[in-house]
Amino acid sequence: MFDKRYYYLLKIQYLGFRYHGWQKQPDVLTVERMMERTFAYVLDRKNFKLLASGRTDAKVSANVAYVELFLNDSPLPAEGFLTLLNDNLPQDIRCLEITQVDKKFNVMDAPIAKEYVYLFSYGEKNHPFAAPYMINIAGELDLELMKEAARLFEGEHDFRSYTYKPNPQTKTIGHVLSSTIEINDMYTASFFPEESYAFRVSGKGFKRHQIRLMMGALFDLGQGNIDLEFFKKTLDASNEIKLTRIAQASGLLLQDVQI
Repeated sequence: MFDKRYYYLLKIQYLGFRYHGWQKQPDVLTVERMMERTFAYVLDRKNFKLLASGRTDAKVSANVAYVELFLNDSPLPAEGFLTLLNDNLPQDIRCLEITQVDKKFNVMDAPIAKEYVYLFSYGEKNHPFAAPYMINIAGELDLELMKEAARLFEGEHDFRSYTYKPNPQTKTIGHVLSSTIEINDMYTASFFPEESYAFRVSGKGFKRHQIRLMMGALFDLGQGNIDLEFFKKTLDASNEIKLTRIAQASGLLLQDVQI
C-alpha cells in the first residue's frame, strides 16, 4: 500500500502522425506509452498512473488535451519539473501546464466541450510534408454545398448513421454546439497549399470515428457522390443509413478542450 496519493492535471499537445493513438497497446507506439516511459525515467519510479480525458485514434493530433497523473507516496518536485519533463519527452509531445488537483477531480467528467478540426485541401496534390496535418482531395469539391450541410450537424440529433459499429445498447443521441467549414487560417506552413480548409465541430463528446464519418459524408457530398437530400436523411436514424466512408485520420486534430 502507498502512504499517500497526489493528483495532477497535465495540459499537453502532440503530433499524432507516428503514433497508434493515445491508449497504450501491446507492441505499438502510442502517446500514453511514451509519456509513461518518460515519467518513469524522470521520476525514477513507476508508482503512478495516467488517465486521459479522452482517447485519440492513430495519427490524430492534439493541440490541447488533458491527462490526469495519479502519483503515489511523494509529490512532484516543487520546482523545475515541467522543464525536466519536456526535455525528456519526444519532440512531438509537449506538456504545457501541470496543476495539482484534489482526489475529487475526475478528468473524464471535467470537459465541458471539445472542439475538433479537420484540415483538408482539394485540387493539386499537396507537398508531401503536409501529409501529417491535412488531407488532399483530388479534383473539385462543392465547398458551398459542404458548408450548408456542415451547419445541419448543429443541435441535437440521433447520430446512429455516424456511429462506428453501433449495437442496440449504444447511445447515439448527441448535441453538436457548432459545425462549420471555413478557410484554414489556424495552421500555416510554407509547404501548405495556397488555400486549405477547416471543418470545425464542437460538442460535449463524440463517438469513435464520428467526426471522420461526418467528414467522409461531407466529402461525398462535395464530390457529388450523394445529394443534400440524402445527406439530410443521414441525420434521421429511422432511415437506417449505414455510412462507410471514414475520412483519413491524419487530417483530424483535437483543437481544444474546455474544462
